Amino acid sequence: MAKSSGTRFMKLAGMTASIAGKAAKNSLKHLSSDEEKRLQARSELMQDVGIQIAETLGEMKGAVMKVGQIASQYKDVFPPEVATALEKLQKDAPAMPYAQIRTQVERELKAPIHELFTEFEEIPFAAASIGQVHRAILPSGQRVVVKVQYPDVDKNCDSDLKQVRMALKIAGVLNMSKQLQEQLFHEIRQSLHDELDYIKEAHNLRVFGAFHVEDTGLIIPKVISSHSSKRILTLTEESGETLTVAATWDNDIKQKIAVRLFHFTAGQLFGLYRMHCDPHPGNFAFRADGSVVAYDFGGIRSYSDSEVQLFRRFAKHALKGDVTALEQDLVALDIRREDDKIVPGEFYGKWLEIGLKPLSIKPYQDGDFDFASSQTHHEAIAQMRTSLKYFGQFQPSASTMMLDRTISGQYWNLVNLGVTIDLSPLVHEYIGF
Repeated sequence: MAKSSGTRFMKLAGMTASIAGKAAKNSLKHLSSDEEKRLQARSELMQDVGIQIAETLGEMKGAVMKVGQIASQYKDVFPPEVATALEKLQKDAPAMPYAQIRTQVERELKAPIHELFTEFEEIPFAAASIGQVHRAILPSGQRVVVKVQYPDVDKNCDSDLKQVRMALKIAGVLNMSKQLQEQLFHEIRQSLHDELDYIKEAHNLRVFGAFHVEDTGLIIPKVISSHSSKRILTLTEESGETLTVAATWDNDIKQKIAVRLFHFTAGQLFGLYRMHCDPHPGNFAFRADGSVVAYDFGGIRSYSDSEVQLFRRFAKHALKGDVTALEQDLVALDIRREDDKIVPGEFYGKWLEIGLKPLSIKPYQDGDFDFASSQTHHEAIAQMRTSLKYFGQFQPSASTMMLDRTISGQYWNLVNLGVTIDLSPLVHEYIGF
């Protein structure tokens, strides 16, 4: 049941006050401790704070839970302890009673549900933070899926976000400038408002459907306009298997899937200047002929021509191993802070070696890369530990935040698919170095 605005506010304010108390107690207790003890105490505090935020948000449907989910995807913005706790919010939320769903459908589409659909499954096959999805059949006999937004989610959106931001700030989680905070939360707010507007998502589905129309084997559901509104989205049912099932198929089929996922993301960025930024495995389905079905076009990020050209330039310099040019690109992207501190070329060289190996870029990797046994994520964590002294020279960037989330998400999709493939021809196709 969605909570009233007053109850929600009190619950979130209570969480913020509790976190403030813990943060103050922690700093007083360790005022005279040595550096190592202070770091250990901070890590324990962050773990505690992360669990409290995750538990509070997890109890509350709607925008506030979605904020937690979005936050969990920006691991470079939040301490690892907080990001880990927030990851729990990625799991499916409990479903809302059918009576409320029926009321919402009838209010939005202005007709009784039995007139709109000859069949409407009362139990959803997917439930998330801001809505749930039901299978149904139109009077024409067409099978569809109906995405229904929970009542009043959009009304609480901005106040929810404000409270979560305050809690994170008081906990000392947002270790960045006020300007960067503004940029990041503007990005999160925009992402949230976009996901709450099903008219915008319907538009996105048409745009991306037209863009991929000739990509055989890449399927995007079609919008049923007569049964859609700002809070209801009815789409053609396009079924497929989960990533777990696809992982059991032969490698030649997995390769077709991997190539399609690569074209899906890179094609959009470099060809459409818009990108589907939620590569969660639940947003894709797979067929035994190697086809990929893509769902959920609420989280779309648009880029300017200058941003895309800068991404391409950065990629070219990375592929050539030109660390001097690469550092300048990172400054232009607002990732590398402009200061007098020198970051050695070996630092960048090591990161290039780790990041370019899965793309089968020589000399780091010659030929097929086996994603099933990839050590890239382990190597990245190990490298982070050894390069902590340089991390003060870098910061999260609002323009690359969604891009980072998308690339890392697709990397994990390929790891979980367990494909062995040489992706370098595709890299050459898009970057042309």
